[in-house]
Amino acid sequence: MVAPQNRQLRLARIPVGLITPGDFSLSSEPVPEPGEGQVLVRTTFISLDPTNRIWASGVPSYLPPVKIGDVMRSVGIGLVERSRAASLPEGSVVEGMLGWQEYTLAKAGELSPVVHYPGVPLERYPGVAPHIVLTAYFGLKEVGAAKPGETLVVSAAAGAVGSMASQMGKLMGMRVVGIAGGAEKCAWLRDIGFDGVIDYKSEDVAAGLKAHCPKGVDVYFDNVGGKMLDAVLARMNLFGRVAVCGLIANYNATEPVPGPYNFGAILIKRLTVRGFIVMDFYGRKDAAFAEIVPWVSEGRLQWKVDVVEGLENIPSAINMLFDGSNKGKLVVRV
Repeated sequence: MVAPQNRQLRLARIPVGLITPGDFSLSSEPVPEPGEGQVLVRTTFISLDPTNRIWASGVPSYLPPVKIGDVMRSVGIGLVERSRAASLPEGSVVEGMLGWQEYTLAKAGELSPVVHYPGVPLERYPGVAPHIVLTAYFGLKEVGAAKPGETLVVSAAAGAVGSMASQMGKLMGMRVVGIAGGAEKCAWLRDIGFDGVIDYKSEDVAAGLKAHCPKGVDVYFDNVGGKMLDAVLARMNLFGRVAVCGLIANYNATEPVPGPYNFGAILIKRLTVRGFIVMDFYGRKDAAFAEIVPWVSEGRLQWKVDVVEGLENIPSAINMLFDGSNKGKLVVRV
């Protein structure tokens, strides 16, 4: 009998600009057997996130860069097929750093059972996976110090994290204005209750902010950086807060990226600008889920999942995050 094979995508070279298929090599090796305390997970969904581009850049960030020849790092969801760990029996559905591969051998402590949202099927689960909802929750509540009655602006507001942060802001009693690209995305944001929507592809963002935020902006949940950050800085109120979740406008840059031209607003408006990574808050996730799970199970949060089929399509699919063609949480079904 031929041993079952584990197909993998390994980093072949450091991408320059947008990712190309040649930046990764598709290889295979025999599916490994778990040792004591380990489990073998068959990947179901691979999460594609802007941070994948950072990890492949060769530059140290909040995690070490992926090395040439290594399986590409990513969050995934999968099924425990073989187990030698009592805490994760066979048949368990788990999530963790599974990588761009069909099977992952991991210690039980490196994985977590998926969060239980009553009524949410696995196909819909990636949109409310922990790294998405906890990023939105803590970025808004802890970093942004959101308060009822304040005005919140969110960039990439139709994306996975942006849409969650925006809706959580509404649930916290805020007035929410979203910035997104394209008529379809903006229509969806209006449908789910945004107070204002700006289509950056067809509107002037600065003019849109002036129209939709006549009393200024108290909290900016930034997923983009670049010119959009400059436009919002110009509308921030005194003692406003900027929660820097992502800088997707810069991730594929091939030359040094200038800082905000409106940097002076940080001084003049006495702003607090704070970057954050979701893993900073994982020790408090249980308390956060006590609030988030009812929001999801009661239908108070809406989301979309954009599914691409096939491991081999990841190198082209991931660029959907950067050209804005994805609609909601982008995942690959393996």
